Amino acid sequence: MIDDVPLRSVVDTVWCLYRAKHRDVDIADSRRCLLERHLQGRWEANVSEADELTGFGLAYLDRLPKDEC
Repeated sequence: MIDDVPLRSVVDTVWCLYRAKHRDVDIADSRRCLLERHLQGRWEANVSEADELTGFGLAYLDRLPKDEC
C-alpha cells in the first residue's frame, strides 16, 4: 500500500514499538493496515517528519478500541 520508503520505515517502526508494548498483538493484525492508512493521510497532509509521524501513529493505535479490529 505504501510506496514511499521513509513512510514505510515509520510504519514499520511504529508497528514494532506497538507490538513490543502489546505482546498479544499478532504481526499480521488488521490494526497495521489501519495504521498505514492513517499515516498515509498524515503524509499526504505534508507531515513528513519521522518523529512526528511516529508520535501520531502510536497515539492512533492507542486510541483504537480493542474490538475495532
